[in-house]
Amino acid sequence: MILYSIAIWLLRQAYAIVSLFHTKARLFVSGRLSLFEKIKHVLSKNNGPLIWVHCASLGEFEQGRPIIESLKNQNSAFKILLTFFSPSGYEVRKNYAHADYIFYLPWDTSKNAKEFIQITKPSLAIFIKYEFWYHFTKELKKNNVPLISASSIFRADQIFFKWYGSFFRNILENFSHFFVQTEPSIDLLKKIGITQVTLAGDTRFDRVFEITQQTGEIEIARKFKNSEKTFVVGSLWPEDLDVLAPFINEHRNSLKFILAPHEISERFILQIEQLLSVKTIRYSNAQSAENLETYSVLIIDNIGMLSILYRYGEFAFVGGAFGKGLHNILEAACYGIPIFFGDQNYQKFQEANELIMRGGAFAVSGYIDLKKNFELLNNKPESFLLACDVTRSYVEDNLGATTKIVSYCNKVLSA
Repeated sequence: MILYSIAIWLLRQAYAIVSLFHTKARLFVSGRLSLFEKIKHVLSKNNGPLIWVHCASLGEFEQGRPIIESLKNQNSAFKILLTFFSPSGYEVRKNYAHADYIFYLPWDTSKNAKEFIQITKPSLAIFIKYEFWYHFTKELKKNNVPLISASSIFRADQIFFKWYGSFFRNILENFSHFFVQTEPSIDLLKKIGITQVTLAGDTRFDRVFEITQQTGEIEIARKFKNSEKTFVVGSLWPEDLDVLAPFINEHRNSLKFILAPHEISERFILQIEQLLSVKTIRYSNAQSAENLETYSVLIIDNIGMLSILYRYGEFAFVGGAFGKGLHNILEAACYGIPIFFGDQNYQKFQEANELIMRGGAFAVSGYIDLKKNFELLNNKPESFLLACDVTRSYVEDNLGATTKIVSYCNKVLSA
């Protein structure tokens, strides 16, 4: 525990130093200034029971979101307290309508954990995926607050399963129940004596499927597509562009492309436009453009609509796997279309591996490989239809995690 506390202290000092010249770290630090005063002030008017949901960042929030909204709908008497560890979650979702209170998570110290639980007095706590904080979990158990790990996933190389991981195994013992994504996760937990585990799956399936069921059009995308075959590229990084640019230029007469960059910066959008020898238009200019259907590439220079944009594609490319890691492919899979991505950094994403094995997704090494796999699908209707069926059925087969978790939560709350 002493080493853990020292590590937390060192991490705090590191963020304080880095915050002097790094925007995200500055938000990380400033967001925690006078944090307990803010929490006390806001919660001073709360007289009702409270459910605490904690997410590390934005990705975990998307997993927790269907749980939050379902609990809120079914338990109107309870308030929802939502916390984030990272600015990339808090700054984007600090005005999320389905949570009553939203804060940064205080640093995981014994003093902070005791004060936080004393102020908030949660009836139930839900930590999403990889969140395993020693002092907070210990304090929750000490106060007999049920603590659930939702959509968690475990691998043999994690510290919990090493000979030197006894301290971290103790953290897991503070949880009342684990709702895991995979069978191997159950086996690993049972090997270290943890049996309060249920195979539920990933709540992201429920979330993205719900989005696909929403009605409404993105009118600009509909007009741009104009009934032609369209390739939707989501979360585009510069490394992906190196592969896609020659592919787009070569297929200018047979495909349309909707490009959604991961980072909406003028510099990157200009880079895209300079590398493409086709007629391009930015989404922000498309509303007033005449003959929108004559353009080959629509560049999305805003955020928030990617999950719906996949609706207009016959094919999808999801970025990130040539660099830091593959982005969300489930949003594309929900629409039942073949999915391409880079072959460098996708292996830790279960859905990517499973869709590759089933024939609905393709990890490509570069432009030539992308072209080859695309032509295999585009020139053989039976292969294309099979890939579409695979991605669609994969999502449908994995729905229901939210129902399992919320059903358990409701029993806990009613007790």
